[in-house]
Amino acid sequence: MDVFSRAREVKVDPDKPLEGARLAALQARKTLLVPTPRLRTGLFNRIVPPPGATKEILRRCATSQGVKEYSVPVGLDGKARVDLVVVGSVAVSEKGWRIGKGEGYADMEYAMMVSMGAVQEDTPVVTIVHDCQVLDIAEELLDDHDLTVDYILTPTRTIQTNCKRPKPQGIMWHKVSSEMLGKIPILKILRSREKQAGKDVTLQDEHPELANTTRAAISNKKVMAANTQPQAAPVGQAHVESDPGNPRLEGSDTMTTVYVGNLPASLRVSELKSALREFQVTPVRLSWQGAQHRAFLDYRDKGTADRAVSSLQGLSLGGNALRVELAKSQRSKGQGEINSHK
Repeated sequence: MDVFSRAREVKVDPDKPLEGARLAALQARKTLLVPTPRLRTGLFNRIVPPPGATKEILRRCATSQGVKEYSVPVGLDGKARVDLVVVGSVAVSEKGWRIGKGEGYADMEYAMMVSMGAVQEDTPVVTIVHDCQVLDIAEELLDDHDLTVDYILTPTRTIQTNCKRPKPQGIMWHKVSSEMLGKIPILKILRSREKQAGKDVTLQDEHPELANTTRAAISNKKVMAANTQPQAAPVGQAHVESDPGNPRLEGSDTMTTVYVGNLPASLRVSELKSALREFQVTPVRLSWQGAQHRAFLDYRDKGTADRAVSSLQGLSLGGNALRVELAKSQRSKGQGEINSHK
């Protein structure tokens, strides 16, 4: 990649799956910066291989143990100038929207680099994932402090996202809790400096109404994320869509779930949503399982669910005629246990 060739200073996350990216940076004789795991003892470590390091030594330098053995810490005054940021992701969309492990460290690291002046607005961000991790992600899952990516590397593709969503412009102190501040010592130093510079550094906990709203948003975000994750197909089952299950909403026994199958691999969740709006059968929740070519629609009343089935059944999307019916557990209600679809 040109952005890698041009970069002199590269920041790569410490995760095991990115070991190859760290090795590539070292072999290309670039300055490699690795964040301190969970930011416990600082922000960065600069990896310094011994003079005349062999490929085997460089390979060790790229491991988590090597990061400990062959690194020097970089403080807030270390004048880091990062030309390329490489992060891991649990899931990422071709639009450049990503979901991490849920703890927010990648987002916080980037925000801290902005505050330090280590990255600029046009500093490219790359994520390296497996093809199965490239998914449609609902925009509702994103917050304004979430980091987006410019490039996605998979074993088979290089995707330039042309993402228009802005990256974090610094630390959003009103979203930082006192608990997080206590876990990340360097964050305290940055907060003190920004306070002296006249910036508003009021924490989330210091806005009671904001804290309550944020906690609710985080809870909703976790539920939505769980429902957009593709579920693995049962072992030995050739066609997942031939035996739809029902991802029940917690505490929602009154929900009626509709199964939508035979979704083409090229179909985007936005196209299905558009069809649902057109037929005026928008569900209260949509669980997209594109990898299994299916989706589940949750409705609060059975009448709307039945209307969705009749409206969507046989509809052609992306060249495929949709298979639409009440999910298996819905058809079983009041009828006892029934056999799987034939």
